[in-house]
Amino acid sequence: MPESTPPSSSFTDRLKRATTVIIHHGKKHTGTGIICAVAYFDPGNWGVDLQAGSEFGYRLLFVVLLAGLFAVFLQVLAARLGCVTGIDLASHSRLLLYNRPKHTLLYRWLGLYPLYILAEIAIIATDLAELLGSAIALCLLFPKLELWHGVLITAFDVIIILAMGDPLRGKPVKMFEILIGAMVIAVLVCMIVIISKVDVNWAHAFEGYIPSKYIFGSGGIYTSVGILGATVMPHSLFLGSALATQDRVSFRSKKDESNLEQLDKESDMSLPVKSVKTRSIFHRFYEDRKEAFLGAFRKPPPNLYAAATRHGEHENNPFEFIKAHLNHGTFDMVGSLLGFAVMINSLILMLASAVFFYGRGNTGGDSSPASLFDAYDLIRDLVGQGAATLFPVALLAAGQSSSLIATVAGQAVCEGFLQWRVSPAVRRLVTRLIAIVPSMVVAIAVGRSGVDALLVASQVALSIVLPFVTFPLLYCTSKKAIMSVRKSRQTDAVSDGDASPTAGESAGDAEKAGDGEQGELVDYSNNMLTNVVGAVMWLAVVAANVYVIVELAMGKGG
Repeated sequence: MPESTPPSSSFTDRLKRATTVIIHHGKKHTGTGIICAVAYFDPGNWGVDLQAGSEFGYRLLFVVLLAGLFAVFLQVLAARLGCVTGIDLASHSRLLLYNRPKHTLLYRWLGLYPLYILAEIAIIATDLAELLGSAIALCLLFPKLELWHGVLITAFDVIIILAMGDPLRGKPVKMFEILIGAMVIAVLVCMIVIISKVDVNWAHAFEGYIPSKYIFGSGGIYTSVGILGATVMPHSLFLGSALATQDRVSFRSKKDESNLEQLDKESDMSLPVKSVKTRSIFHRFYEDRKEAFLGAFRKPPPNLYAAATRHGEHENNPFEFIKAHLNHGTFDMVGSLLGFAVMINSLILMLASAVFFYGRGNTGGDSSPASLFDAYDLIRDLVGQGAATLFPVALLAAGQSSSLIATVAGQAVCEGFLQWRVSPAVRRLVTRLIAIVPSMVVAIAVGRSGVDALLVASQVALSIVLPFVTFPLLYCTSKKAIMSVRKSRQTDAVSDGDASPTAGESAGDAEKAGDGEQGELVDYSNNMLTNVVGAVMWLAVVAANVYVIVELAMGKGG
């Protein structure tokens, strides 16, 4: 009688497989979620969260949580769109509206181009908030600086990214992801240290995650829409869908790689290939960074996977590619947004509530809006200089990382909507220069008193743009014709296996499977429940925006 396998052996095998999957995810797939999460706690969030906490206490934590769940829902849809189809949201908008069989010019001039302008407005409003937030952080760290000095200094931080390479090409740029990840962790650590030194009533704070009537009180809707606009960032949806198209497991077929190499050679972005065998690791690092910096000033090659002019001319990614990336990408996105974005926003609002709304011992009697400068001064007086210094450090890290993300998103938008390929350096400098003008005007003419109002107003503007950006996303992900791929016969036979090369199948094997006879059609479009949730969410955002616009027109806004 054969001996049975010990239960411990089966458990050990499962543990080894789980460990392998976790290591594979950490090495290959971690990065996109953290990059997108940065947009959800930028200086605009700080301004509106401080206002919400100082005026309403913990009561708007429900809005922070709800906005975070909205962000998770939309960001996952954007990632699915990019992973399944191989092109980003901006390119899909172009495919929907650029080359319609009827009324072509009407669709372009009343649909595509206005949508592109709104997307650019969202990016400029975002960059405005990052610029002002970073300038405020510098002024807090170096009190002798004037606000406009900080604006000028942070205006040139875009040069940092030029040495990181181009994050929008077919392969992820690990150096860029590591830089952003380090800044995100710095923000979280600083906020945890600060909040640990503040007297937070945790039982009362967690009650704030329950819906409250104060949301509909005086100024509550305006601030809530500001939180929504600060959290659900339109530019992050464009960027998330673009990064989701990247091949993170070296899956692409050799034919696709050779086509991309040929495009690189034909563009003026091509760089000389140097032998790496005779160079030291430091020399290779220096040469790679120098080539990346020089490449940022050259026009990028055309996107091989977005060359179509309508959806009928485009072919989605192979099923094996989607299987190797989709679940990992979804897990990375959800974990990063909930673990970083929602937590950091909640901590900022709790901080404002503890030191402003409840901290003066009058049960919220003095509930005037708090500014970033007010927060720094009060933390210094109540807690000490050490915690107060961590506050602008965290703000600066948030502003710098968000600024880098916004400039990359601007590049994705202009390439996707218009196929307008300019060098990354030119694109980023143009975005930054446009944002400098209102920032300098406010910094010089109004000073510190007008900065926080401008931060909150920029986030409300982002919320107003949001429905126009999310509609194409919800439409495309709900269409079976756009979100369907066909399995190969070989894939049907081994559908229970893992398609990633690191899980027992080489990229060459996956390529052979993809070239086989066509099998069943796999539909990745939204199910009925997802469509209903998306429609309700979209209508809620539209209704809130209409309410705020009416309130502002009547002079009752925040």
